[in-house]
Order: sequence, then structure tokens, then C-alpha cells
Amino acid sequence: MATLNPSRPPQPLRVAVVGGGAAGLIAAWRAASLGHSVVLLEANTRLGVKLRISGGGKCNITHEGAVNAVLSAFRKDQARFLRPSFHAFGNEDLLALLQRQGVETYVRDNGRVFPLDRPGSAAAVVTALVGLVQEAGVAVRMGARVTGLDGTAPRAASLRLEDGSTVQADHFILATGGASYPETGTRGETLGWLRALQVPVLPWFPALAPIPLRQGQPEWEGVALRGGALVLSAGEGGRRLAQHAGDILFTRVAITGPAALELSREAEAARRAGPAWLAYAFAAEAQEHLETALLAQQRDNPHLSVRNWLQRWVPERVAEASLGRLQIPPEQRLKDLPRTFRKALVGLVCAFPIGEPGAVNLARGEVAAGGVNLSAVDPRTMALKGWENLRVCGELLDVDGPVGGYNLQAAFSTGYAAGTIGV
Repeated sequence: MATLNPSRPPQPLRVAVVGGGAAGLIAAWRAASLGHSVVLLEANTRLGVKLRISGGGKCNITHEGAVNAVLSAFRKDQARFLRPSFHAFGNEDLLALLQRQGVETYVRDNGRVFPLDRPGSAAAVVTALVGLVQEAGVAVRMGARVTGLDGTAPRAASLRLEDGSTVQADHFILATGGASYPETGTRGETLGWLRALQVPVLPWFPALAPIPLRQGQPEWEGVALRGGALVLSAGEGGRRLAQHAGDILFTRVAITGPAALELSREAEAARRAGPAWLAYAFAAEAQEHLETALLAQQRDNPHLSVRNWLQRWVPERVAEASLGRLQIPPEQRLKDLPRTFRKALVGLVCAFPIGEPGAVNLARGEVAAGGVNLSAVDPRTMALKGWENLRVCGELLDVDGPVGGYNLQAAFSTGYAAGTIGV
């Protein structure tokens, strides 16, 4: 459990925090609450721009559960890296801090934690965080776009700003975000500064984004496929590469929804490597088991139409079109169903064809994969190894958890760790 009112260090330091998002706000508050003189530099004209639009304006703050359970949602290397910061400032600490600022929350059945449903609920979270920063005495500079970082290991010396000025400090915390949603000010350029300083970084890569289809299905716009899993293969009929259980939703040119977002990183990697194919598995059982069940239906319910059988699995609009493509009459009775049609129907339920994925748009992802290589960062302090006064946190790190509040919690926890200076 974090200490929210720690004792102040005897020697205050000048700390410059770059980025006024989730990680930067917490880092600035934490450093100032320890008695340091903190300046927060934000390129936009207001703080928390991306936070304000997160979750469609509802802001999925975090995920409930014990720390180890929350960490288990991340890939193993990421979970191992995040463990110290999650234990230092976990979901319960975050919610207690927000409650102290007047933000009441609730937990949905799926474990996701949100502010109480009311107009501007995401803005209320930002207001609470900004209040913390102001109460702690942080000096906030809006419209201050940083364009570079000067210094030689082991010490950073100053920040260069777009207006030609510089900012010197004893410690620097970079919380500039990733490369998704550039309209919110996250352009991803910080990796270039760090690369120039010989810091190991990984290129930005799309994650948690809609998956475009090379051949869109505009006639299915608004149709959701539910209760199964989205499956990625190496070409149609090829080796299964990955899958994710959950719903998908067709747009005019893409698929979105939980399963699509979760599989977007793997879909883009597969597309770049060679042929890739997406299908939706409505049935968890193997194809031969489903065929056995259909044979039993032919015997026990011989007058059931093919349309009615298929609609047990597939939405009506999609079922009609699919039967047309297979040239199966919708009113065909099960008792008269030929073997070829039976196998085609079973195949449709087990691997409903979605199509070839197109290029996933980095800018449309809820987060961006890539960033500062985790091996280059001390997981307890977020300090870059080989640097005495340079720390990174939030989406700038190569961390991309699943949908559900996990990535915001990672931003808050790593921001807290980065701001814990001199303790």
C-alpha cells in the first residue's frame, strides 16, 4: 500500500516533468509531495487531453483485483517489470487517492473500474488529478512543447523547447506518451531524442486498434459477432497463429470490438510477415463434435430449417448472406441436408470467414506497443540505466496490456515510481 503523505526529503530538487497525461500528472504530484520543486511541461493548452476521451469519455480508470491478478493480464516480461511499481502504487491506492479528491467509482461485472456514470465522468478524473498537482505546488506550463533533450550519460542537462528556450533541472521525468491518437498531442517523437542518447528503444507498433479488412463488408456495418473467438491464421486454411475470445463489430471497412482490439498487434505482425487470415469461431468444440451434434439434430428435429439452425450461432443478416454464398437454400430442412452442405455449415460455425487483415493504423490504437526497452529501465524507480537523473514512465515504456483499465493503471503506477525521488 502506497504512502500518500510521505515525509519530505531534506534536500529539495528541481524536477522537470514532460507530459501532462496520466503518468505525468501522478509523477509531478508525487515528486512535489516529497518536497521537490516541480515544473510540469505540457504541449497542449490543457492537461489530460487523452484521459478526457478515454473510454468514450467514461474513463476506465483501472481494473479490480489483487496486484498479482492484475499483473497476470500482461505479458510475462511486462508483468515482471511492472510488479514493483504496482506494489508501490496499486489500484487500491489510486482509487483511494481519487476518492479523496471527490471521485466516486464503481466496478462493472467484468472487473473494470469507472467513475460513477454522469456527464463528464472522464473530465472529473482529470480535474481530480489536476487538483492534486495544484495542491502540491507544481508549476504548470501549458503550450510548452519540448523538442529535444541535451546531455551526456550519466547526466541529462536540459530540455529544448519549441520557442527556443531551455529548461534546466536536477532530475527529468519523461511522460510524453506513445504514438496513438496524435491529435491529442502524442506524436511519439521522444523515442528520437532517446535514440540519439544511445538509449535502447523499440519502434512504435499498433496495438489495441481496429483491424482494417482488405475487402470490407459495408453491408454488415453494425453487425456484432458474439460468444466466440477471433482467430488469426497464416493465410486461409493455414496454421493458427493466435486467437482471442470476445465479441467483434463490423464497420464499413474494418472490425473492432474487444477481440479485434486485443488481436490487432498480432494481426499486423502476421500481415507484415506473409499471408494472414481472420475467422470467427462461434463454437468452442472441435469441428467433428459439432458435426456429430448436427447429425443428431437431423435425426431429432428433421423439419428444422437450415436458416433456423444457423441462426442459433450466427446473426440473421450474416446468416442469410452466408447461406447465399454457400448456395444453400435457407428453407432447406435438416432431414434433406446433403453431406456437403452439412460440412459447409459446420465449417461456417467453426471458422466463419472474416477475411484478410489490412494495415493496422498506429494512430487509431488505444495504446502503442514499442517504446523504451524495458531492459534499459530500473523497474523500481523508472530511471534509465546509466543515467543518474533521467526517468521515463507511462506509455513511453514498451508496455501494452489488454483492454480493461490495465494500461491506465500501468501509467499511474510507473508515474508514481518515477516521481518517487530521493526516498
